[in-house]
Amino acid sequence: MNYSFEYIDIILLAMIAGFIFLRLRGILGKKTGHEEDMASSFAHDFDFKKPSVKKVIYKFDEDAKKEFIKGAKIAYETIITSFANGKISEIKSLLNKDVYNAFNEAVKERSLKQIKNETTFIGINSAEIKDHNQSNDLLEVSVNFISEIITCVKDKDNKILSGDPQKIKKVNDTWKFARNINSQNPNWQLIETEV
Repeated sequence: MNYSFEYIDIILLAMIAGFIFLRLRGILGKKTGHEEDMASSFAHDFDFKKPSVKKVIYKFDEDAKKEFIKGAKIAYETIITSFANGKISEIKSLLNKDVYNAFNEAVKERSLKQIKNETTFIGINSAEIKDHNQSNDLLEVSVNFISEIITCVKDKDNKILSGDPQKIKKVNDTWKFARNINSQNPNWQLIETEV
């Protein structure tokens, strides 16, 4: 009689694992096996034109912008919450080396000072592409995010140092993402933050 409960547990665990896998794949992207030919693998995102020189030029169409914004929103929320929780290793693939090092130092400093950052991500009110350009093989896109977050910083005795755990704060961030079109990694990385 107890076997039916074991099967239900296994099915529930499989569903949870499937959900987590799909969520991670949506955030981190997936390899298609055609990463060497970057122009064709990005054809659904960008309108590429190959001039006689070996430089690839791109431009955003409306569908590409919508797809990019959808991924940028997921990355923004993931990075904000992981940084607040001090789980930098979980977002390493979404950050370039300089941003990762800066975030990692900030988390280490919080830990040394025994400071806790309590953050609740409410949602994104808007996300708009501010600028996009190409520098050699590097595609760069700046996005202006307006979001709502509850945040406060507490010391080791739970005394509030800044913020308010009861107040929703409107945050305006401009983040720059980049992707090397010649890289086998199809993912965008955060390369710069500006408040």
